[in-house]
Amino acid sequence: MSKYVKSALFFCFLIQSLVFSQENKIVTRTAKLMGSRFEITLVSNQKEANLHLDIAQKEIERIEKLISSWDPNSETSAINKNAGERPVKVSQELFGLIERCIQISKVTQGAFDISYAALDPVWVFDGSMKTLPSPEQLQTSVAHINYKEIQLDAIDNTVFLPKKGMKIGFGAVGKGYAADATKKYLQSMGIKAGIINASGDLTTWGKKPDGTDWQVGISNPENPSKVFSWFPVKDAAVATSGNYEKYVTLNGKSYSHIIDPRSGMPISGIKSVTVFAPNGELADAFATAVFIMGIDIGINTISQLPGMSCIIVDAANKIHYSPNIEVTETQN
Repeated sequence: MSKYVKSALFFCFLIQSLVFSQENKIVTRTAKLMGSRFEITLVSNQKEANLHLDIAQKEIERIEKLISSWDPNSETSAINKNAGERPVKVSQELFGLIERCIQISKVTQGAFDISYAALDPVWVFDGSMKTLPSPEQLQTSVAHINYKEIQLDAIDNTVFLPKKGMKIGFGAVGKGYAADATKKYLQSMGIKAGIINASGDLTTWGKKPDGTDWQVGISNPENPSKVFSWFPVKDAAVATSGNYEKYVTLNGKSYSHIIDPRSGMPISGIKSVTVFAPNGELADAFATAVFIMGIDIGINTISQLPGMSCIIVDAANKIHYSPNIEVTETQN
């Protein structure tokens, strides 16, 4: 089991100690990409795997340059710099991602909103924040958050943020999208099976060399050394959002980095949310959205979406499952 955890719920995949042929073995590389720990696992022979792992790493780096709001030369930064001034022509790839994010925003009624980035200067989780933001700061920032105002022109492939101070960011969906794009690229190169693990968010395809499914183990927040259930992941993705991945403590109270874009305030009452979905982009986005929507609305929303399910751990460590999930509890 991987010792790296993303939150109180963590994922790990179990690789059994079996002897595989040179043509059919598990090969893994770990690298820091997009500010996170990526672990890329392929089923291939060693020589071909090294080549494909190089390609996979370059693909993730390419996507980071496209979507990063911290890179002044990215298309995303260009959109933000020109907010309130002019539309920005972007690649079809970024345009399509923004379109899909807006659709997710509609489904979640704004719990997920890529224009949340207007809050970035208000809540800082690098240790430098010493006081709570004022009501005026929150009000000003929230006034610049509204996915409905993002203007897309599909003919010219332009994106326009009509208010100065509006910003888009892909922090809640970027790693999932990068994993999906890399998986697709590797599949086109003939890689039949693998896992892309972006700091605990997993995107899988194919099977292990012995023909069995990849497995994810989920641990209870209060007892992270023991897995309480295992789930097979078949050509699908899993992502989690946790309330203490990043946080700031002010006046003796901890405030999570998971913030409701509609109020500008961190969410409380939930420790973590795990989402199973057909792809990493959806899993990543909905893990955040369900956290913000809350237990009842979140489970109800997920239950209506094809191929999706979720697990929620609340502040009292009670575990809530969507009705469309099969749980195999362990005796550990």
